[in-house]
Amino acid sequence: MRLRFLADEDLKHAIRVGVVRIEPALDFLSAESAGMKGLRDPEVLALAAREGRILISHDFESMPGEGVAK
Repeated sequence: MRLRFLADEDLKHAIRVGVVRIEPALDFLSAESAGMKGLRDPEVLALAAREGRILISHDFESMPGEGVAK
């Protein structure tokens, strides 16, 4: 199974770009490419779930604590 990632809108662009530069084959969709600009957190989580993606975010305040790496 191939891991697929989704960058939340608050994730610094340079982080996603750097990760993909190190591992070009990685499937790491940006928030902009996913059309997530302005979406609320539940909508972002639903999108990640529908797409089978792991959400990567800096937003510890509004994302649920279950399964969140700090």
